[in-house]
Amino acid sequence: MEQVYASGMAAKLRSQWDRDEGLGQNHNAVKFQGQDFESLRAQCLQSSSLFEDSLFPCAASSLGFNELGPRSSKTQGVRWKRPPEICTRPQFIMDGATRTDICQGALGDCWLLAAIASLTLNDNLLHRVVPHGQDFGGQYAGIFHFQFWQYGEWVEVVIDDRLPVKDGKLLFVHSAEGGEFWSALLEKAYAKLNGCYEALSGGSTSEGFEDFTGGVTEMFELRKAPSDLYSIISRAVERGSLLGCSIDITGSHDMEAVTFKKLVKGHAYSLTGVDEVVYRGNKTKLVRIRNPWGEIEWTGAWSDNSREWEGVDRSVRGRLQNCSEDGEFWMSFSDFLLEFTRLEICNLTADALEATQQKKWSSAVYQGEWRSGSTAGGCRNFPATFWINPQFKVALQHPDTAGQSDCSFLVALMQKDRRKKRKEGKDMETIGFAIYEALWYVGVHLKRDFFLTHGSSARSELFINLREVSSRFQLPAGEYIIVPSTFEPKKEGDFVLRVFSEKPANYDLHSSVSLHSCVSLHSSASLHSSGSLHSSGSLHSSVSLHSSVSLHSSVSLHSSVSLHSSVSLHSSVSLHSCVSLHSSVSLHSSVSLHSSVSLHSSVSLHSCVSLHSSVSLHSCVSLHSSVSLHSSVSLHSSVSLHSCVSLHSSVSLHSSVS
Repeated sequence: MEQVYASGMAAKLRSQWDRDEGLGQNHNAVKFQGQDFESLRAQCLQSSSLFEDSLFPCAASSLGFNELGPRSSKTQGVRWKRPPEICTRPQFIMDGATRTDICQGALGDCWLLAAIASLTLNDNLLHRVVPHGQDFGGQYAGIFHFQFWQYGEWVEVVIDDRLPVKDGKLLFVHSAEGGEFWSALLEKAYAKLNGCYEALSGGSTSEGFEDFTGGVTEMFELRKAPSDLYSIISRAVERGSLLGCSIDITGSHDMEAVTFKKLVKGHAYSLTGVDEVVYRGNKTKLVRIRNPWGEIEWTGAWSDNSREWEGVDRSVRGRLQNCSEDGEFWMSFSDFLLEFTRLEICNLTADALEATQQKKWSSAVYQGEWRSGSTAGGCRNFPATFWINPQFKVALQHPDTAGQSDCSFLVALMQKDRRKKRKEGKDMETIGFAIYEALWYVGVHLKRDFFLTHGSSARSELFINLREVSSRFQLPAGEYIIVPSTFEPKKEGDFVLRVFSEKPANYDLHSSVSLHSCVSLHSSASLHSSGSLHSSGSLHSSVSLHSSVSLHSSVSLHSSVSLHSSVSLHSSVSLHSCVSLHSSVSLHSSVSLHSSVSLHSSVSLHSCVSLHSSVSLHSCVSLHSSVSLHSSVSLHSSVSLHSCVSLHSSVSLHSSVS
């Protein structure tokens, strides 16, 4: 069962009333922009006219604003045509929706197409997004509708069927045969939902997974894969989860570069199946992968025409082997771990599971917001304001197994509607969350003093500028407070916090304290304009320090950067540094950081780097000076350094270096 919360008493009551009536569920979706499919189609049929959508017109604004803007060469000569104008016998879905119906066009939305390809493997899931009863037959009126999950509720999006065409061909997604249009129309509906086609450029497959299912995604770095990952994948495939994978890139020159064995870097693939075969007397684990381009396939072991198939029983070979160039191929699980970098698994929520499937998740959804001076307190770097962030209580009452104390749960923090704001020059904020044990603080909004004297029990691994940050945890039964925040204070935005537990849990919201005045920051460290930070402090509790550096794109360092620190570590402190590259700046000064800090806690250094454009790390970033690190460190615990790089172009990639 899913509980829903909203900020403000009126919003909370309205949301609950709507939910009680079933509004926002898949069978009773919210009408996007107030358009009702059935009534609009009836009007068109009665007037013998074809629907024309004034809210998403056949205009340059629907295509994009920059690379697909009105002055772009990519949009010159574009015409909008209905399927009957493109081919003689158009079909909505022909012989069932299949993965080969989805071939990428001139838009960098492979992340979305990989998610759509996975959707075709589960007919129940597919038709939650693509409703039945749509075709080009007797009820055809030039109008179609699709449903998407958006931040806790399902919405119905209505479109007309005029599609962008250039040189006689569909500009964006198309079917391999050319006469099937469900995938092109689905892409158009999703573009309308997000403002324009260009808003779909660049993303994570998990984003598409979640908008098609309402599920929650877990990510696995394959270089640090758990020993039972193949079993995890097998169970996920069996229960109808959606899976995507990708290969990290090291710079923009790598984007969509093809490897020696025909894998594409910086490109989203879907994982569509697993199997085990007996080869030379031994069992070999295989995974099935699909490239949404519909071509360019792996040429290594177990590829379509490889010799390995000759050593497999003929009946097994006939069942598995596919020699056509359709973008789908098999590879060994060991090669998969070597060649790919990241795996994303979207776990389905209870309402998406079929009646025969076990419903494992208890979940809650909290709709919230960060507002400057009121609820936008930033992370633990900012102790004077951190406490004003919204606070969400979860009571873990039932351990996973009898005789144990730990409870498993998953927290997912998602920022809302950021794609729609790309036209305004806005993109994802850097977000994360922390979890605190609060047994004796039930029913109150925790104040500043609490966070100065209590360390977190768990936290998101990173503060990062992705749509969603999620982590799985195991904590002893008890009551906890989750504090979602942006990295810096005064960053405004709307968000959804979802909590999933394998056993029933109680949820409540404690964000009743609202501040309507500016908050002064009081901290022991001062940052001078010269770029030199001098601080001396002693931290005697579990403290989390976060530092954020923002470099604006092609960066050239022409100075000497030196870090001199003498640090004595005695117990548990987390240092998070977030570096975000957004545009273009050249640093010509010398920055020196001198600090003497005595930390009485375990220290882990997490650095997160996000690149928001196609930046070549070999040409745009050049080091013309020396970078030196001089440190005298006395360790009485553990120190780990993790650096995470995320490139937002055609796919969100993360590489981890330790």
